[in-house]
This record gives sequence, structure tokens and C-alpha cells, in this order.
Amino acid sequence: MKINRIALFVLLGTASMYGQELKLDAALKQAIERYDLIKVKEARLAASQENTTNQKGNYFPDLTFGAQQSYGTINAQNGPLYAYGGLGSAATSMPLAEQNWNAAFGSLYFANVNWNIFSFGKTKEGITMAKAQQEVNLKDLEQEVFQQQVKVSATYLNLLATQRIKYVQQKNLERAKVFHEVTAAKAKSGLLPQVDERLAMAEVANAEALHIKAYDKEIEFNKQLAVLLDEDTKLYQLDDVFVLDKPQILEEEVKSRDQHPMLLLQESKIAQSESMERLVTKGSLPTLNGFGVLQGRGSGFDYNYVQDNSAYSTAYGKGVGIDRGNYLVGLQLTWNVSNFFRTTYKRKQQEYITKSYEHEFLQMDKELANQITLTKEKYANAQAVWTQSKIQLEAAEVAFKQQKALYDNGLSNLVDFTQALYTLQRAEIDYEIAQNNVWQSLLLQASAHGDIQYLLNAIPLK
Repeated sequence: MKINRIALFVLLGTASMYGQELKLDAALKQAIERYDLIKVKEARLAASQENTTNQKGNYFPDLTFGAQQSYGTINAQNGPLYAYGGLGSAATSMPLAEQNWNAAFGSLYFANVNWNIFSFGKTKEGITMAKAQQEVNLKDLEQEVFQQQVKVSATYLNLLATQRIKYVQQKNLERAKVFHEVTAAKAKSGLLPQVDERLAMAEVANAEALHIKAYDKEIEFNKQLAVLLDEDTKLYQLDDVFVLDKPQILEEEVKSRDQHPMLLLQESKIAQSESMERLVTKGSLPTLNGFGVLQGRGSGFDYNYVQDNSAYSTAYGKGVGIDRGNYLVGLQLTWNVSNFFRTTYKRKQQEYITKSYEHEFLQMDKELANQITLTKEKYANAQAVWTQSKIQLEAAEVAFKQQKALYDNGLSNLVDFTQALYTLQRAEIDYEIAQNNVWQSLLLQASAHGDIQYLLNAIPLK
């Protein structure tokens, strides 16, 4: 008994730990700003936006500048040369009669332009594909934000329910203590048997245990809400509007079902898959390129070096200047015909992926339609239960007052009084749960409609 009283004293002392009242809309804002997964998806959205900008750069030509200065020999001979995997370099000279090790400086300066003049829609579809991915990331972010809002709202209301149940248990404990004091006084004076005093003491102990259990549930939901808000665990003072008032619903504020974040995300996936189909199809088409080269070269070997092998200079300045210049412009049409056969099956694969997304969309749409119907019925039932629980509470309060008056005057027994006490306690808990369930069912409607504002708009203004 002493341990229970000490624990109760500690629990009652925590009332001073409650801080400033936390509104639901403030909790939602804080959770969205601090939730790590939302930050992850915001970063992915930013990355996809940059990728879209990058894809637009494919419309511009490639412009390359280069400069090269080298030192070496130019022995050459007749024969084929193939440069594997990139730019090849070759000695430029007529074949000499024999090997020598004459070396001089040489230089090469160039500017290359390569422009995909016409890609038969590949560049455009690449940009469209990037935009489709950006839209998927945006809708994914919005869906994650909405899910977090629903989760925070549910935890908020659950915590409020546990706080109210703890409040009911506190009132029940106070009534049990008063009952025990009266019974103990009567038992001491001989008006009641000692067993009644012991039974009253048992009721106090039971009330203390129920109060501690209620507080245990409260700190559990406190912890959950603190995690969602990304802050240290503490006791929250919540908005009492959910306890004192009923929702004020304006039906015209309900969004159309097709605006649900889950459906919008699925629609963006379908659009992305369709864009991929078109991009794959474009991959089998040719590409028309325009190109141009402007080149300047210098060499330490003179023009008559083949006839006179001493006609060269090892001086650096002799070889790094520009002695000859060339230019080259042209068009190039490339078409890998085999890509037509490769992309045929790739396109069919993507078509089936699109169909799978479409079937998922239809399934989600049907589930949401049924969910909306169900939540409307649940809300109506919750209101009906709240009405009955209010009648139950009023009747239980009257019955308890009457039974207490009878017991205080010796006109009723302990069993009838404790039954009235239990009935009142149960009615108070049922009322608090029914009141909370009205708001919980409204949250279910907001979840089904895909708009948390549906819940926030129903909160009466103080």
C-alpha cells in the first residue's frame, strides 16, 4: 500500500511537467519539417529536377577545345593503322629507308563541334522521361507527407484518449478515497463491520493501480508522439477542443477521390512508364549529326625531311608554332538497324509494366471508394455511440449520487454502492472513448479522401 501511495504521489507531481498546449496543426507542421524520410524524398525530388535541366542540355552541341605539345620521332612505313577505343595518333612522314632516332617538337591545336541536329524525337523523349521521373518523386513526397500527417494525427488522438482515461481514473481514485474514509470512520464507531473498511481499502488500492496503468499508457503514447516530432520525450498538453466539442463538417470541402495522394502517385508511375515506352521506341530510329573541326599543326621537321634527314630542328619554339591549318565540316547519319529488333521486346516489356501499374491503380481506386463508404458509416456510428454514452454517463452520475446518499445514511449495503461506483467509472471511460472515437472516425474519413485538411477544418474555433 505504501509503495502504491508513493508511486501515486510521484505521478501526481508530474502534472507540473506539462508545457505549452500543443495544437494538432502545429504538431503536423513540426513533424513534416523534421521527419528524416521526408527530407530524403525532398532531396530525391531536387535531384530529379536537376536531372531534367541536365537532359535539356542535350539540345546544345558539344564543343571541344584541345592543345597538344609533344616531342618524339616520326619514323613511318607503309601499312594499315587502326586506333582502338578512341583518338589515335600516328607519325606523319613518308616511309624512310631505315630507322633513325631524329626527334623534334610538334604541336596540335584543334576545336571540334558535334551537334545532334535531328534525333527523331530521342532528345525530346529523354527530357519528357526526366520530367516524368520528377513528377513521380514529387507525388511520392506528397504521399509521404500525407501518411506522416495521418500517423501524427492518430498518435495525437490516441495520446489524448489515454490522458482522458487517466483523468477518469484519477476521479475514481478520489471517490474511492472518500468512500474509504467514510467507511473507516463508521467501522471505527461500530456502525459498520471491519470487513467493509477492508473492502473499501481494496477499492482504493484497485483505483490506484488503474490510475498507474492509465499513466503507463499515456507515457507510451507520449514517447510515440515525441519520436514523430523529433524531440525528447515529455508530457504533452493537448488541445481540449477534441474533448469539449464535436466536429463541424462542411461537406463541400471534401476533395474528389481522384485527388488522393496515393492515386496521384500511381498515375505518375503510369505516365513515367508510358514515357519510357516512347523513349524505347525512339531508340530504334537514326540520328543526324553535324560536325566541324578546325585544326592547326606545327612541327620541328622541315617539308624536305624525307629527302634530307638533317632538315629538322630540336628547338622547342620551332615545333610548337602553327605551320599548317585544316578545317572539316560535314553531316553524318547513323542508324543501327539491329536496334529495331532489340527495342521491340524492350517496348513490349515496358507495355506490360504500364498495364501492371494501371491494374494497381484500378484496385486502389476501388479500395478507396469502399473505404470512403465505410468511414462515413463509421462516423455516423461513432456519433450514435457518443449520444448513447452521454445518456449512460448522465444516468450513472444520478445513480451514484443516489446510492451514495443511501449508503451514507445506512440505507444501502456495500455491494450496491461499489456497483454504482463501478458503473459510473465505466460510463465515464465509455464517454471519453466515444468522444475520441468521433474524431478518430473523422480522421479515417480524411485518410480515405486523401486530405488531412478535412480533419483540421472540422475543428471548432475557440
